[in-house]
Amino acid sequence: MPTSIDELTTFAILLANAAASVTLPLFRQQLQVEVKIAVDWDPVTEADKGAERIIRQMIKDTYPGHSIEGEEYGVDQADSPYKWIIDPIDGTRAFVVGMPTWGTLIGLYHNDKPLLGVMSQPYVGEVFIGNPDGAWLLRNGVRTPLSVKQTGNLTGACIGTTTPHLYVGRDADALTKLRESCKMMRYGGDAYFFCLVAAGHLDVAMDASLKPYDIAALIPIITGAGGVVDTWTGTDPKRGGNIIAAANQSLLAEVQAIMAGKPNTTAK
Repeated sequence: MPTSIDELTTFAILLANAAASVTLPLFRQQLQVEVKIAVDWDPVTEADKGAERIIRQMIKDTYPGHSIEGEEYGVDQADSPYKWIIDPIDGTRAFVVGMPTWGTLIGLYHNDKPLLGVMSQPYVGEVFIGNPDGAWLLRNGVRTPLSVKQTGNLTGACIGTTTPHLYVGRDADALTKLRESCKMMRYGGDAYFFCLVAAGHLDVAMDASLKPYDIAALIPIITGAGGVVDTWTGTDPKRGGNIIAAANQSLLAEVQAIMAGKPNTTAK
């Protein structure tokens, strides 16, 4: 059983590098695209599947007693306090159209609590990492500490979300109010937006109806950089759901209030 967070973090980075050896050669190539859910055009490619297979095999070889949960191949449950949660390509839609905003997400829970997270975007050469010691970016062999912005209120905040089409009914109305209340809202970033919050470039990242493998790796990165992660529906963010990541508690509370349908006092 590993005793060092450094050992686990080093291994998670090795997993990300191994996944990159599968995904990068297939990026911006002509791939066969399968569709898992036709109504939402939820695609999957051999890049997704191959990356998850190599990650799973490395975990089984190195830590055979650990549990594994992945988007493509489900759960391998073991009697262990450690559970790896994998999204081999977060942003497969971006991947298949050649946008470099996808990433490989590798999270580790210990006793059902987020412990460690890695988000790798190998095309631009960035690896975002978070653990109890903090958060940092690895790029070109340089390690740079991550720290969230200090924006005081929503009127000065920049927000990222993948697409407004994820928001339906009352949530769609609330998103419109939120867009009117902030400085700027951008779309199309998938998990990359959450890492940009940790890096101090965005103030808020949010998405609706996320799965655990969409958020598990991102929680330690954001909290390690000083940010906060929650939902706007009162559920546990490590289970997925309607997720908000914010640079501070004050911004989080403002976004939660609007998404909950409370009076908007910050609109410009």
